[in-house]
Amino acid sequence: QDESNGLIEDLEIVSGVTREDFHMRPEESGAKVMGPLHIREQTNRGDRAIHCQLDVGQGGYQIPNNPDMIEFLDNDAEFVLCVETGGMRDRLVENGFDEEYDAIVVHLGGQPARATRRLTKRFHDELDLPVVVFTDGDPWSYRIYGSVAYGSIKSAHLSEYLATPEAKFIGIQPADIVEYDLPTDPLSDSDVNALESELEDPRFQTDYWEEQIELQLEIGKKSEQQSLASRGLDFVTDTYLPERLDEMGVL
Repeated sequence: QDESNGLIEDLEIVSGVTREDFHMRPEESGAKVMGPLHIREQTNRGDRAIHCQLDVGQGGYQIPNNPDMIEFLDNDAEFVLCVETGGMRDRLVENGFDEEYDAIVVHLGGQPARATRRLTKRFHDELDLPVVVFTDGDPWSYRIYGSVAYGSIKSAHLSEYLATPEAKFIGIQPADIVEYDLPTDPLSDSDVNALESELEDPRFQTDYWEEQIELQLEIGKKSEQQSLASRGLDFVTDTYLPERLDEMGVL
């Protein structure tokens, strides 16, 4: 697998053609979409129209390996919310966040697959929707945001195809840990090293990120998305996300 991955990457660079166009398919990532979006998907059994709220269960619409086979028919969305964890994605859907705020909720499933990043970029570029990324509050999750916004080192040759530089980070911010007194874990040595590395990473060399990372190093703590439940099960959908989205000019 490792050898073939390298060969496929070389083939993409030399040919200027993506692996999806070669019909080279990874295992399904399991990433899902839920929101006010009507699409037409090309399949081996013919085209099928799907509404990503009305025609799917609580699990949502599963993103195919090649999202360029999807045609956008209609949507009532105001923005795209990319969510790192399945637990938080389920909480948002259970509370009807996608319906109340006309949001397309994309489950990243940890480090997002190419198909997930490609579809997110299409949402932004073709539907003109703002994209915000909601992760845990630790250095590894900040890199998940970085992969959505700027791409990964391994797929740098496809950044124009996969990355959404306009994507914004909504949280969990180190400032949120302090402001809401969230349950935390101490930073490990590897966490500290990763944060210090991010201070040197061009993707994070902005006033915002320098301030947040330096604050996190100062308090020595990290926190998960689910820690917001310490303020109440509905706090994330009723208070935290609406307030942050309003601050960012998305709502």
